[in-house]
Amino acid sequence: MQKLLITGASGFLGWHICQLAQSNWDVYGTYYSHPLDIPGVKMVKVDLTNYQDTKNLIQAIHPSSIIHAAAQSQPNYCQLNPQLSRSINVTATCHLADICADQSIPFAFTSTDLVFDGLNPPYRHTDPVSPVNIYGEQKVEAEQEILARYPQATICRMPLMFGNNTPIAHSFIQPFIHTLKAGQVLNLFSDEIRTPVNGITAAQGILLALAKVQGIIHLGGRERISRYEFGKLLVEIFQLPGEQLKSCLQQDVKMAAPRPKDVSLDSSPAFELGYQPLSLREQLKSLLTPS
Repeated sequence: MQKLLITGASGFLGWHICQLAQSNWDVYGTYYSHPLDIPGVKMVKVDLTNYQDTKNLIQAIHPSSIIHAAAQSQPNYCQLNPQLSRSINVTATCHLADICADQSIPFAFTSTDLVFDGLNPPYRHTDPVSPVNIYGEQKVEAEQEILARYPQATICRMPLMFGNNTPIAHSFIQPFIHTLKAGQVLNLFSDEIRTPVNGITAAQGILLALAKVQGIIHLGGRERISRYEFGKLLVEIFQLPGEQLKSCLQQDVKMAAPRPKDVSLDSSPAFELGYQPLSLREQLKSLLTPS
């Protein structure tokens, strides 16, 4: 089997890619600060911000392809710690793009819907980028640096992602569930619109894009939905107490990072390639009976 190197394998998205890739690949995963044993995956600690360490790792493994899922993906953290977050979101990405370009290794990078300002949705992959926070700016810079160094690379712009807990990571729904079960008020934005998918769907899209796409592709879901409406769906399907679920506006909550209102993605080119997200209802139901 060919070797696939997945960076950030201890994170939510990286873990899901590792699960799905094992059926067709000999999978290697990297971590830095969160050691993790993933059955069937060879885990390696590496500091991706160190060019020589990264190059040595790739020379030792000789991967056939690389998926770069390692990131500092919390917008508020990036806003408050721009240099620290830039080291992984931009510097490490440039290292990997350079090495992959030099060795002609197929390379997929996980970007974000937050490269857009939310004013002209839904966004096609050809639309101009317009980030409103530092995290989005860093992902835009990383995209541009990758394509300048390695035009054949794949850039997957990912939507909001949800799913069950992994061994050391969770998605945004776990705090929602905990808050509602505790009988506490859960305020969710009615004016923030996304095209979410679960972790397995996201991983399926990335593996498909790695095989079929050069350049930028969007891997959003089929449904545009507010966080509040998503919360109502979660309450229904997970049979949670919903009395304390309340709607609010972005302007009602003070946050370090500005947030765009509607960064829903037009992912029709991916759908045409065979990316087939189920309905949000079906994706949420699948979390109740994980395989």
